[in-house]
Amino acid sequence: MNLRDHAFDLVRQIPKGKVTSYGDIADALPGRIPARTVGQWMASCPEGVPWWRVVGRDGGLPIARRGPGLAEEQRRRLARERVHWTEDDRVDMARCRWLPP
Repeated sequence: MNLRDHAFDLVRQIPKGKVTSYGDIADALPGRIPARTVGQWMASCPEGVPWWRVVGRDGGLPIARRGPGLAEEQRRRLARERVHWTEDDRVDMARCRWLPP
């Protein structure tokens, strides 16, 4: 299995209501994969990969750089899963963070 597919498999393991960061996925992969690379992979992930459960390390939504509509979609999906937010409009990583095995 290549690293990209391994990353997608890790993302599929994130439970509903939890999130992980691009860096957390990168750290769980063998070798030294930058978080930015994981972000690029997520931009073209296959059907069935819950891309909305991957956020910035600080709980922000870096996908907004690709388009505000994408960030709004991510926010809606996370809200349906009852993900908690901080007062400064970031995912509450202390409550919702899931670490890959």
